[in-house]
Amino acid sequence: MQISFFETHPWEKEELKKTFKSHKLFFSDDILTVKNVRKVKDTEILSVYICSKINKDILDQLPNLKLITTRSTGFDHISLEECRKRGIVVCNVPSYGENTVAEHAFALILELSRRVSQTRKEVLENKKPIAEMNCFDLKRKTIGVIGTGKIGQSSIHIAKGFGMNVLAYDIFKNEEAAKTMNYTYVDLPELLKKSDIITLHVLLTDQTRHLLNEKTFKYVKKGAIIINTSRGPVIDTRALVKALRSNKISGAGLDVMENEDNILEHNKLSPDQKYLLSHQDVFFTPHSAFYSKESVQRILFTTIENIQSFLINKAINLIK
Repeated sequence: MQISFFETHPWEKEELKKTFKSHKLFFSDDILTVKNVRKVKDTEILSVYICSKINKDILDQLPNLKLITTRSTGFDHISLEECRKRGIVVCNVPSYGENTVAEHAFALILELSRRVSQTRKEVLENKKPIAEMNCFDLKRKTIGVIGTGKIGQSSIHIAKGFGMNVLAYDIFKNEEAAKTMNYTYVDLPELLKKSDIITLHVLLTDQTRHLLNEKTFKYVKKGAIIINTSRGPVIDTRALVKALRSNKISGAGLDVMENEDNILEHNKLSPDQKYLLSHQDVFFTPHSAFYSKESVQRILFTTIENIQSFLINKAINLIK
């Protein structure tokens, strides 16, 4: 079969070449677009990451495509409806970085609570005494965890290690975990009202798009901190900016942002994005919460399993 991989790194290529040496392979460091899709017009299996947007225009150019395996948990970059029409199987990597993403979320929390990088910069430049850094403890603070899947559960575990009180919101409640780990499920307004820190760990769906918006921000506790390591559109950017401007919230840690491709790929920023990236109380990382040596290895090995299973008609990790 012809198997095409986009957004790949050299070490991944070597492992994939060894594994699929009897197949015709294509590799590209670039994202898949309508401009380069003709290079793989005969491909039967396609592997991409989140920057490759698999829509109707792309699929129209791939008449032989049978499988798409995304090297991510999220799949909002793939038009599932168009894939269903064509009988294309889609699978993902359902679990690879629950601890990795949760650790990154707390790295952002600690930047805001302890001002680590800002403190170093300010002290070296003799701009601000340490006493003016407005640092605070996490112990006994209340953290609201929105989404209690594997990443959310890992975040709760870390929060408990810091001695934090935990509130949770999820459509699908894990009552057994709540009892074992001693956290409480509440509705979204109550979580927003009572949480000093709010961290988001949900997939992007029609129900979660703009989950935090101008209306729900009204419930947020004054001075709270917002952390987003899920997907950018879960937060309405304009509402977030308004909350910062009005001091409704005291800061944000963002690994993702709406229309982040404009930043990561084109270096184009909207006025709201410029405001967020220049704000001293906003810490932004480039959609890298998933990344660690261990997590990217798990991603690759699961992707290999996805392809191998499909080749023997026993597809796994299907997105339905």
